Amino acid sequence: MTAPVLPTSPDVFAKATWADVAPYYDELAQRPLDAGGLDAWLRDWSTLEELLTEAASLAMIAYTCDTADGTKEADHLRFSTEVLPRMEERSVLLARRLLDAGVSPPDLETTLARFRTQIAIFREANVPLFAELEELGARYQRITGGMTAAWDGEELPLPQLQPFLKSADRAMRERAFHAMTAPYVAQHDTLSALFDQMYGLRQRVARNAGFADFRDYAFQAKFRFDYSPADCERFHAAVEECVTPAVGRLMDERRRDLGLTDLRPWDLQVDPHRAEPLRPFRTAEELTSRAREVFGRVDPNLGRQFGTMIDERLLDLESRKGKAPGGYCDTLQHRGRPFIFMNAVGLVDDVTTLLHEAGHAFHAFASHPRPLIWQRHPGSEMAELASMSMELLASPHLAQPVGYFAPDDARLAWIEHLEDVLISLAHIASVDAFQTWIYTSGDGAGGAARDDAWLRIRSRFERGVRWDGLETERVARWYRQLHIFLYPFYYIEYGIAQLGALQVWRNSLRDPADAVRRYREALALGATRPLPELYRAAGARLIFDAAGIGELVGLVEEQLQRLRGELAAA
Repeated sequence: MTAPVLPTSPDVFAKATWADVAPYYDELAQRPLDAGGLDAWLRDWSTLEELLTEAASLAMIAYTCDTADGTKEADHLRFSTEVLPRMEERSVLLARRLLDAGVSPPDLETTLARFRTQIAIFREANVPLFAELEELGARYQRITGGMTAAWDGEELPLPQLQPFLKSADRAMRERAFHAMTAPYVAQHDTLSALFDQMYGLRQRVARNAGFADFRDYAFQAKFRFDYSPADCERFHAAVEECVTPAVGRLMDERRRDLGLTDLRPWDLQVDPHRAEPLRPFRTAEELTSRAREVFGRVDPNLGRQFGTMIDERLLDLESRKGKAPGGYCDTLQHRGRPFIFMNAVGLVDDVTTLLHEAGHAFHAFASHPRPLIWQRHPGSEMAELASMSMELLASPHLAQPVGYFAPDDARLAWIEHLEDVLISLAHIASVDAFQTWIYTSGDGAGGAARDDAWLRIRSRFERGVRWDGLETERVARWYRQLHIFLYPFYYIEYGIAQLGALQVWRNSLRDPADAVRRYREALALGATRPLPELYRAAGARLIFDAAGIGELVGLVEEQLQRLRGELAAA
């Protein structure tokens, strides 16, 4: 049999079925594997998966940019339900070949540990179950991506209602809140039934692999070698002890500043200090051009890299009908380029989101020189440290003429961001605690029980907001959290990384240039070191305890007090 020649472009696989891909894996499985040919074998395997994952990423990007297009959905589903699950299956077999060969190539120790875990938990019976889960995930995106709300005679995508939540007119805020929540309330039964199916499939996956529940399976599948479920529960408790009271203090201050007797959920985004919400940009071009200048001030190399993304049209930022919700940065592994997807509507949150996703992009640029695909992407804990640190490292450069804001407005935007850091930590703890309950309590299959658990857990971490009479809308919040549907247990990483990013930021308050240097050096390590070493390289450590979290919360509150004092004196 003539060995197939590897393509030079992912375009070759754009319409590929598994039958088109299998011969390349067959050749790698049959090729003699000895010391002399090992490097070439690894390079060819890596190149094949770079090409395939890039083709899959391009299909996913096309679909999320236009969920109403049936052809794009079909292309995305072909990769996610047919090609990629089979690719993972064959990759496990190739990993077993490599391990059986008894070799340990340099800078592959972490990769080999992952391979051993993949082999240990892989079950062929789970391949079709993951394909079903991908189909259900696409259905969730189709439902939520098509959600609109009637607003003053127009049908608007839900993200385009965000500016009205920042209105000084409280009645308008309340109307916007209900308009944004109503589609999820209307789809409650459909989404609950959809999650029932996902829950059942995931628990079957776990049992097939010999685990008691999907949480235990997920810890292995996500290669969480350096912390445990018990550490996550310590994180929940520490957030409840240290962060929740701080958020309560923020809410009390907000209530006083707004002159309200109590806060309702539509009072949480309006700026108490401005009659109109900050509008940092009007067009996507303005958003990106100013971002390039900001990143250039953080580090000239980062500014050039973001300029490359602009020039090569690797950004889709504006909200529109039919576009999937949320935001992401995906890496096109063969060409070594990131792609950023967002739903921008002209608010401060959009600037923060772009800074966040650009941190992922800079991670992709930094790690791509690593020769093999497995050496580039560490885990989400480090990936999110890259993104959340960039939000903080860029903050000194957001004022005009380089950035988006006049000096006082820059202070207001920075206050909003630091407050959101604390609010987000409480939210992250609630989402992770909720997912833990779903998959370990034994009651996760019941829709009503899930909704009750969400209300109970949410109340544990959220203080200072009155929700009575809005229980249905409060329940709808978890149906909007796409991670719970699409990426189960992918959320605690945000909390771990936020605490790491706060440490990187603390370092930058003492020596900005050194903090950025260490940050970039840590990103360049890719996946070649264990997680604690990657954090140390960036100038941080893993934190789960109340003492460590409390110290960082104190830093944030101290900075907030300083900024408010500067505003009052201006």
